[in-house]
Amino acid sequence: MKQKPLKEGSASLLELFLHQLSAERRLSTNSIAAYESDITIFLNFAAQQQITALADIRLETIHHFLEDSRNKKVSHRSNARRISALTAFFTFLKVNRHIHANPLATIDLPKSGRILPKALTINEVSRLLQPPRQATPLGTRNHTMLCLLYSTGLRVSELVALPLGSCNLTSGFLRVIGKGNKERLVPFGETAGEAINHYLNHARPLILKGKRSSDLFVTGRNRRMSRVRFWQIISETATASGIHKQISPHMLRHSFATHLLANGADLRAVQLMLGHADITTTQIYTHIDQDRLKSIHRSFHPRG
Repeated sequence: MKQKPLKEGSASLLELFLHQLSAERRLSTNSIAAYESDITIFLNFAAQQQITALADIRLETIHHFLEDSRNKKVSHRSNARRISALTAFFTFLKVNRHIHANPLATIDLPKSGRILPKALTINEVSRLLQPPRQATPLGTRNHTMLCLLYSTGLRVSELVALPLGSCNLTSGFLRVIGKGNKERLVPFGETAGEAINHYLNHARPLILKGKRSSDLFVTGRNRRMSRVRFWQIISETATASGIHKQISPHMLRHSFATHLLANGADLRAVQLMLGHADITTTQIYTHIDQDRLKSIHRSFHPRG
């Protein structure tokens, strides 16, 4: 079997692998970009180690890569993700006979400590979702996006990609295309519904200035809102609301799930609304509530 030189062959093989992820596994654009980034980082490292062919990569190379990552303060979670991406890539190479053996066949994933997602308090959410003092079209749009994010628990990538016809104000449901191009229906509350209705009738037309767009949330340049810009909007709104800690769009998703479960929501219902393929991903929020209960027990039980 003819081996591929690392610099000449790896790029084309990586492209084939990414195409398979898109065509067969139907992964999202963001997920594929993460695979590409992680694998490219490793291939660049291997090239720096004077490795000229993919078949020359050994388990020792992987261990050196992990050691280098740790020296660069790469987190346990990121290392685990990188190894997962590399395992999939080298399995693809082995199955398609580009290499003789998978160097990661016997490797153990780095153990990563469970990192509990951070959630806002009810009071912080209330302050964040206060209607803007000056009801400008852009301010109304920003307020609507925040209300909808907390009401539905969407991923920020799902929120900014919502098409114009995704909201059914009569039924109170949102049609969402999530990871893996999977569709789900997510309910939204009365407050979010009123915000959407006001935005559609009074703010969005003023932002578009007579132009047309198929996106629900648009910018003054008639473009779809970007994830980076929405992150900035949340940060600016938090500061204006007197919330003195870093807030990300994902924190509102975490808050959505945490507050539902704290008030007795069914775990599987929350799983469906979040779009989690595996319920174990949703179960992390039950651990948050258990930690809160332990704290209450320690504080108030006479022998806590």
